Amino acid sequence: MGMPVRIDEFLYEDAKRHAKAECRTIAGQIEFWAKLGKAALDNPDLPVDFVRDLLISRAEPRDQATPFVPEGRRSESHD
Repeated sequence: MGMPVRIDEFLYEDAKRHAKAECRTIAGQIEFWAKLGKAALDNPDLPVDFVRDLLISRAEPRDQATPFVPEGRRSESHD
């Protein structure tokens, strides 16, 4: 359920630019930032980029996900 919220005009315009670049709605962009901020605060020992990538990967459909291959095994598959 959506709820109307007042936000700063600068934040709205910034979200608008990022939303377009990241193929999200403006509300979706602000929601993503809020989730990212909450997850980063809940996990202060993790780098924000890692938290961001984790949130993005969790939103990816499983059938389109790229399987994780440990770094040592990547070179073995090219031999």
